[in-house]
Amino acid sequence: MRLKPALHRAAIWGERAFDRAFPAKTPENPVLDTYRGYGEPDGIVLRARVLASLRRTTPDPGQSRWQNLKEMASLFLTHEVADVPVVAVESRVTANSDEEGYVTLKIPGEFAPGWHCVDLQIEGLPDSRIEAGALVPSAEARLGIVTDIDDTLMQTGAYSLAKNLWTTFTGSASTRRVFADATVLLDHLSGHGRNPVYYVSSSPWNLHAFLETVFDRAGLVQGPIFLRDLGIAENQFISRGHDNHKGRAIDRIMAANPHLPFVLIGDTGQHDAEIYLEACHRHGGRIAAVILREPGPGPDDASRNAISTMRRLGVIVAHGTDFGQVAEALERGGLRI
Repeated sequence: MRLKPALHRAAIWGERAFDRAFPAKTPENPVLDTYRGYGEPDGIVLRARVLASLRRTTPDPGQSRWQNLKEMASLFLTHEVADVPVVAVESRVTANSDEEGYVTLKIPGEFAPGWHCVDLQIEGLPDSRIEAGALVPSAEARLGIVTDIDDTLMQTGAYSLAKNLWTTFTGSASTRRVFADATVLLDHLSGHGRNPVYYVSSSPWNLHAFLETVFDRAGLVQGPIFLRDLGIAENQFISRGHDNHKGRAIDRIMAANPHLPFVLIGDTGQHDAEIYLEACHRHGGRIAAVILREPGPGPDDASRNAISTMRRLGVIVAHGTDFGQVAEALERGGLRI
């Protein structure tokens, strides 16, 4: 139990020693990388990161795996810029980037349903101006959807570290496969866009633009994306656990939509059943249904026990190797889309 704090302290010491020995030059013209934001009852939340430069991949189906590998690896070679003031141009709301370059701006007010684009810029650098978007759900929404990404919507092999790394780093935005049944299911659950969809993954924020491209090419419903910081910070060692990250994202999303019941979608390869059971306990009665894909070896004993417990709590649970029968199972369970 004492090993992790010791490693954390050593990692921070090592990172600081490296920074002192090889100080990174503060760029004269840093840029903003923006992420899809979301609405709350009293405003919208915009998210971005201050970087020395933007890095993107080329979605070329004829590109070699070696070129894909180089481009994907480059996404992780970012130079973050800390303590930089970022301002929402119209409202003048301002926040400073943290030690990993991340910045969150909460814009108060009443916003109509739909996507809202707000101009952000680094204070004093008008050339850095860029639009950041946030989704405010429709007043006609009947439920919200939170969905995992890897092996739930997109074939990854996340249940196997070797398969996950190979698929992530040797594919491109044009070769990554989104399951056709996932596209159909999300369109159905969203009521063709009426109900909000939120995407949650343990992948790092470095992949946000890549995932946007993959999702748009596949025709997935547009929605805010919640990814994870893999950096080393005073309150974080490399990354918080998959379950903690996903659980916190679910809590944040449900707090942003206090009047909506939710459907949670995941797979049995990364403990989603157990994570969703904990969410059911925390949000008693607001989790209407859980949908689980069964990749690779299928559910283990912990997943099966979690599924049984959720059903005893009155939650509709649909699971199988594909999503072909999910709509019928939810209808039989009485879920109103």
